[in-house]
Amino acid sequence: MNTVPPPPSQPRESLGVLLGLVRTELVRSMEAEIAAKGLDLKFTQFLILKRLAALGPMSATELARAVELDGGAMTRQLDQLERKGCLRRCPHEQDRRALRIELTDEGHALWQQLTGCNEHVLAAAQASLTADERHQLHDYLERVLRALRAKN
Repeated sequence: MNTVPPPPSQPRESLGVLLGLVRTELVRSMEAEIAAKGLDLKFTQFLILKRLAALGPMSATELARAVELDGGAMTRQLDQLERKGCLRRCPHEQDRRALRIELTDEGHALWQQLTGCNEHVLAAAQASLTADERHQLHDYLERVLRALRAKN
């Protein structure tokens, strides 16, 4: 009897590659959601608005650290968002040399439009998971993040 061996199974992606692919797809999906609303905004700008909405005014350095951008990239993003009327640079209360970045009323209104995009993309990303699996995934990723941060 002549049997054909099964095709070799596909190797599983490494954790690092898989996390990178998931992030890439989340960014792509978020930018598509934002564009579908007719908004001219990139994912990095979305993150900046999200951090300012959640944490309030902060320095450009603090904001760059919060969204993992270098200083030059942060300046370019802030310039673009300022031109769009989403944020403003204000003098720091205690340090005359420093500036605080804060959302304008237009920035807050834009953020309100964007929260629905964020929720929609994250719900779609987790649609095949049960509530328990969603909780477990979140827990696992938090533990991986804590372990990596503790290592450094």
